[in-house]
Amino acid sequence: MNGRKKVTVVGAGNVGATCAQEVARRDYAEVVLVDVKPDLAAGKALDINQAGSVLGYEPTVVGVDASGYDASAGSDVVVITAGLPRKPGMSRDDLVKTNETIVAEVTREIAKRSKQAVLVIVSNPLDAMCHVARAVSKFPRERVVGMAGILDTARFECFIAQETGLSVKEVTATVLGGHGDQMVPVVSATTVGGVPLDQLVSAAKIRKMVERTKVGGGEIVKLLGTSAWYAPGAAAAQMVDAICLDEKRVLPCTAYLQGEYGIRDLYMGVPVKLGAGGAEEVVKLRLTAAEKKMLKLSEAAVRDVVQVLTHR
Repeated sequence: MNGRKKVTVVGAGNVGATCAQEVARRDYAEVVLVDVKPDLAAGKALDINQAGSVLGYEPTVVGVDASGYDASAGSDVVVITAGLPRKPGMSRDDLVKTNETIVAEVTREIAKRSKQAVLVIVSNPLDAMCHVARAVSKFPRERVVGMAGILDTARFECFIAQETGLSVKEVTATVLGGHGDQMVPVVSATTVGGVPLDQLVSAAKIRKMVERTKVGGGEIVKLLGTSAWYAPGAAAAQMVDAICLDEKRVLPCTAYLQGEYGIRDLYMGVPVKLGAGGAEEVVKLRLTAAEKKMLKLSEAAVRDVVQVLTHR
């Protein structure tokens, strides 16, 4: 459409609809919103389009149900949020078998219609679902990436800004590892306005922020009764921007590792150069001994979940 990029978002629930709205507001893409529930995607697409007049973007969002996958054909990026959300007391790992079936079916439908797309996986358990999408699509590793580290990093940065009383725009942090309780906030690479975090905040307070970050999703589930959506939707949209606009941004994403960080044949959260080709390069960070140990624990936790998958 008029030279615009084409972005499909599968799953018109809270996360998917938020991502679709954020991408629409950037005004560079036609957005196709797909959901298995009849009329849900069409209704949300209409609502997003009508906001365009107020916010200043073109109404280019199309909503279809699961019989309308043909509308997604030729997408540059496909964001997959489909799957059951977490409920109170439910771990991400509890979701694995049910969501594997859903993500596998969605990926099959997408891959045969958009053979050159980059897939951005948001469905949980995130690391495992990346394995499913890669196995089913048979896409090269750089074109199947997961949205986790940006969200986890955003949570960490938010807590740091609140603790220091400084602008979140000045906070630079990175969270590595699996998208779960074993994630690794890299304190050694965290700064506020270029000042190392440990020069601004006590070690005890840093530990508290790290622990809160690790259970950040669960904290919101307890408060809302369901998973977060504003920050995850915005984080997925940031990845879409980096790919569609070929920004070459270094962002923490879930990528398939083949020896990087000493990890092989596994999806893990690492800094990657994100551009038109997807995860174009894994960026190496110099980690402390303690951080390397935590990353190994995170690797083991992710492998435990991946082992139960049919598609891996």
